[in-house]
Amino acid sequence: MAKLKITYKKSAIGYAQDQKDTVAALGLKKLGASVVHNDTPAIRGMIHKVQHLVEVEELVE
Repeated sequence: MAKLKITYKKSAIGYAQDQKDTVAALGLKKLGASVVHNDTPAIRGMIHKVQHLVEVEELVE
């Protein structure tokens, strides 16, 4: 299964609470932090919701 590296690039201050909750649910706590998740439809949906706040890279295994 493919992996996605998600990096928190822009602060969620000033955005809706559901977007802040989505960033937290992805496991991102501080600006510049990165997490790796499996590429699933649920994760893709979360990324789509906060695409203006994060940067995504596909990792090749």
